[in-house]
Amino acid sequence: MTIESEQDLAGLKEIGRIVALTLREMCAYVRPGITTAELDEVGAAALARYGARSAPQVMYNFPGATCISLNNVAAHGIPNDRVIKEGDLVNIDVSAVLDGYYGDTAATVPVPPVSDEAERLARCAQNALAQALAVVRAGAQLNAIGLAVERTAAACGFEVIRNLPGHGIGRTLHEPPSVLNFYHPRASMRLTEGMVFTIEPFLSISASSVDKGDDGWALTTSDGSLAAQYEHTVVVTRGEPLILTQL
Repeated sequence: MTIESEQDLAGLKEIGRIVALTLREMCAYVRPGITTAELDEVGAAALARYGARSAPQVMYNFPGATCISLNNVAAHGIPNDRVIKEGDLVNIDVSAVLDGYYGDTAATVPVPPVSDEAERLARCAQNALAQALAVVRAGAQLNAIGLAVERTAAACGFEVIRNLPGHGIGRTLHEPPSVLNFYHPRASMRLTEGMVFTIEPFLSISASSVDKGDDGWALTTSDGSLAAQYEHTVVVTRGEPLILTQL
């Protein structure tokens, strides 16, 4: 989506604020002993309180209000009776719609005590997002984002999951363009002021791809290694991007 009016910007800001608040509330509830279904209930209640609807449910009839993915599940984990334990990496992805505008954000929460490697992976994914955000501005090439993510992952000794990109967003959950997390010479389109998309680096210990699990939803690393992701929805400006999902 490209913002065309003050109404567009206001609508995107509001849904961005809502998904960010929901994510923060859910992250605060992550602890050993809680199930992913109970954690999802926290998210569902928050979205309802703000008057928003779960985007995965609206768009795809997803079985939960949010996606909660543990350890080697990189994305689209279905909330269920699985109990969160010490040492887990818990990825929470919240996307929602309000008044026809969509927002999307995610974070990975390490449950102490975690291994040094798991902690480094989560921090590297978070830094990859920061490095990617730093190159976003009108006139830059889209593939500068992927290059920033790829270089950050490589410096940490980790892999980019190449078949999980970011995406355009606004009037639907997933729109063009695809925002790759690695450099591709053909992804050379120039960013223009007002463009709206997500940046969401997916990194893993050693896998460069994910496969769909038996439940038809969960995307697991091809070699079973740990994964981590952080995500923001952004608007391109002439200077630093407007981060809609940052509180």
